[in-house]
Amino acid sequence: MNDNRKIRVFLDEDPAPFAEFSPPVKFVLDTTKIPDGKHQLRIVAQSTTGKEGVKTVPFEVRNGPSIAVVGLQDGDVVTDQVPVTINSYGSERNDFFLIRGSETPKGIPAWVWATLISFVGFALFYFIMYWNPDHYKSFF
Repeated sequence: MNDNRKIRVFLDEDPAPFAEFSPPVKFVLDTTKIPDGKHQLRIVAQSTTGKEGVKTVPFEVRNGPSIAVVGLQDGDVVTDQVPVTINSYGSERNDFFLIRGSETPKGIPAWVWATLISFVGFALFYFIMYWNPDHYKSFF
């Protein structure tokens, strides 16, 4: 039987495939050669009878440094002056592991404050309701 199955892999809207394989296939997609941003991998598989199946896989490449913006979000309506903090961080060295302080300054989330206040409130309630000096007398 003639096995003419093949898999062609396209990147974005490029009409020429960047790879063609016979199934099954395992390959490494080198994203360092693709610019950062949203992309689409289109896989076209051909069966032995010549019928084609197509699958698209959207993905995003982010090889450059991460960028964090505090103070302005997508779709915000702003007036007057808006303080904005921008931080860019990424791994610039590949030869050894080094911990650097490049965290983005962000406020503590509201749920953390709510949990902390609830815990402290319950502790005070428990202390007030069950405080009895007789429990703390010496047994000797």
